[in-house]
Amino acid sequence: MKFAGAHVSISGGVENAPLNAAAIGAKAFAMFTKNQRQWKSPPLTEKSIEAFKKNCAEKGFTADHILPHDGYLINLGNPDPEKRAVSRESFLDEMKRCMSLGLKYLNFHPGSHLREVSPDECLTLIAQEVKSVLAETQDVCAVIENTAGQGSNVGSSFEELARLLERIGKDSGRVGVCLDTCHAFAAGYDLKDSYDEVMDRFGSLIGFEYLKGMHLNDSKSVLGGHLDRHHSLGKGELGVGTFRRIMNDPRLDGIPMVLETIDEMIWPEEIRLLYSLVGS
Repeated sequence: MKFAGAHVSISGGVENAPLNAAAIGAKAFAMFTKNQRQWKSPPLTEKSIEAFKKNCAEKGFTADHILPHDGYLINLGNPDPEKRAVSRESFLDEMKRCMSLGLKYLNFHPGSHLREVSPDECLTLIAQEVKSVLAETQDVCAVIENTAGQGSNVGSSFEELARLLERIGKDSGRVGVCLDTCHAFAAGYDLKDSYDEVMDRFGSLIGFEYLKGMHLNDSKSVLGGHLDRHHSLGKGELGVGTFRRIMNDPRLDGIPMVLETIDEMIWPEEIRLLYSLVGS
């Protein structure tokens, strides 16, 4: 069974996220747990935490289908130790927020070497910071999002994601991957014309047991263009056919599948479109 939704707003409090998701017909959703463009935010109140849990229960959302995203400022691969420490503390705070909300995932962008160290050294730094945060928290799984390969960001290739998983600790049960369709296509993975080959390669190098969620985005970037430019479903380079393959792939059952497409006004329409593709 597929669980599709969108990345919804927490305006007015995190407790509004499940309400906003239900309003667009979502069966899954993503959210931030605080302002994504600030290092620090006030702690979650007990009132907000209890209201979030109550609203999730009433609207039928479980932690299996909620994929919170960390803040955009965090760079766990920053070569500068002091700046990396700030990112690490922010990531730890986000993990603890997920714990307090009863969530089981935290989706994050791996990081950037800023052209100051090698990509492999950057992967090692990221793995060290994630491992240290996992040691201070419980239950929440760190979910690495593949990137488009723009700039000095790491994590665009399945090989790099696999190395990160290994260095963090695949056997811990607390690390996984979120596959963004736009990012994958921009990184050179042809989900449009070579879907089976790409997904088989993912399975071989990473393993579908580590796939904890997906971001379903069409792409303004051409194949291998390395541009993180999302588009509405069917309006970009990937086309509706790619999402038909995804919605009928049994290896992708049961995970949160989240829209981050550019026009939130048509998210209800896009969610309906996704479900209409099942069995077609």
